[in-house]
Amino acid sequence: MRLGTLGRPSRRLNVGYVALLFLALALASAPGRAHAQEPGAWVGTWATAPVLLPSAESASAGRGPGPVRIHNQTVRQIIHTSIGGSAVRVAVTNLFGSEPLDIGAAHVALRHGDASINPHAGAPLRFGGQRSATIAPGAMAVSDPVEMGVPALADLVIDLYLTSDSASGDGATVHGTGLTTNYLSPVGDYTGVAELPVDRTFQSWFYLSRVDVLAPEGTPVIVTLGDSITDGTASTPDTHSRWPDFLARRLVQRSGSTPPGVLNVGIGGNRVLSHNAGLGILRRDADAPAPPPPNPNARFGPSALSRLDRDVLSQPGVTHVIVMESTNDIGMAFESATPTVEEIIAGHTELIERVHARGLKIYGATLAPFEGAFYFRDIGEVKRQAFNEWLRTSGAYDAVIDFDAAVRDAAEPSKFREDYQSGDWLHPSDVGYRAMAQAIDLTLFDR
Repeated sequence: MRLGTLGRPSRRLNVGYVALLFLALALASAPGRAHAQEPGAWVGTWATAPVLLPSAESASAGRGPGPVRIHNQTVRQIIHTSIGGSAVRVAVTNLFGSEPLDIGAAHVALRHGDASINPHAGAPLRFGGQRSATIAPGAMAVSDPVEMGVPALADLVIDLYLTSDSASGDGATVHGTGLTTNYLSPVGDYTGVAELPVDRTFQSWFYLSRVDVLAPEGTPVIVTLGDSITDGTASTPDTHSRWPDFLARRLVQRSGSTPPGVLNVGIGGNRVLSHNAGLGILRRDADAPAPPPPNPNARFGPSALSRLDRDVLSQPGVTHVIVMESTNDIGMAFESATPTVEEIIAGHTELIERVHARGLKIYGATLAPFEGAFYFRDIGEVKRQAFNEWLRTSGAYDAVIDFDAAVRDAAEPSKFREDYQSGDWLHPSDVGYRAMAQAIDLTLFDR
């Protein structure tokens, strides 16, 4: 099946259609089968924000020796759900690819441990009823629904047997900071195999965009838009210690309400006003020469303003948005007066207006201190303080989440509390990320 849009291929009636229809209806009620119509709504339980991994720079995305390259292999990827549901579907994206993405087979299951799955809790993924699919450059494909119990706060395993080459053309669509151990097989189709033979591991997500579950009508969905602090940089891998992860756990553990899905679309290095800065900015004080400007969709991704529709407003069931972003607008300016505080505020005002136009709630989070970080400058601290003051007093956002107050050192408010920072004085530690989530008023998400 070839996919360039989300449409399904047309089907014509043929001999035996009625008999096949009755058989399909019977099979739909079995565990792990294509899902029949049931009450509920499709909402997000997990999402990530894709960027381009240029083919010549693949080594920056993976862990271990050499670049991550996938060709005629099965990639087994782990995602951690926020909420549960009675059925699941998976969105696979070729957003930044310049060549077709060929999927020979796909599978979804609950994790048993490490690279193994529970063979009794899963099923093949199909696209328009077909086992294989070709996704055109720039397109996304959403799998057919699979009926299976998906628990909240659980590890879901998605297998993709990719017959195309992730290093072909301009490169692969990935999310670099997965902070989750994923697995690549030797050559071959190992989708749905209980114990995956592992050729290597890495900590990025390839070609995954989101995972939806069938949940009760009216289930809220929170999308967290931000940079590396929302992305969870410097948190402990495989522990789900980003602040959105801690928020999801708090919401699920709270009694007496339907917990919202929590979708994390943070991108390390992202800015509100500007596209990917590339390594040129980050190497400005280093001896190494700056590389040529890369594709604006690489590394740090397009600006928050330009990706808002795709990464936030298009998420199924979204009801609330949390924005924590502009540390990089400030820090990557170094000593420059631009962008000014007024320009940064104008960018956030546009985010607010566009989210409000969709009838959604949007909450702003104050910027955490970063004195001690490599790009800290006194002028940047002045901008941060002025922006946080506007955030707290303007009433532009529907509510304010004061992350700054939650993590700053009372004696030196331009710095993190030492036990709340990871060592670079820019990113929180696991304890710091937990403190941020604890600072969020959960009643903000009541229906």
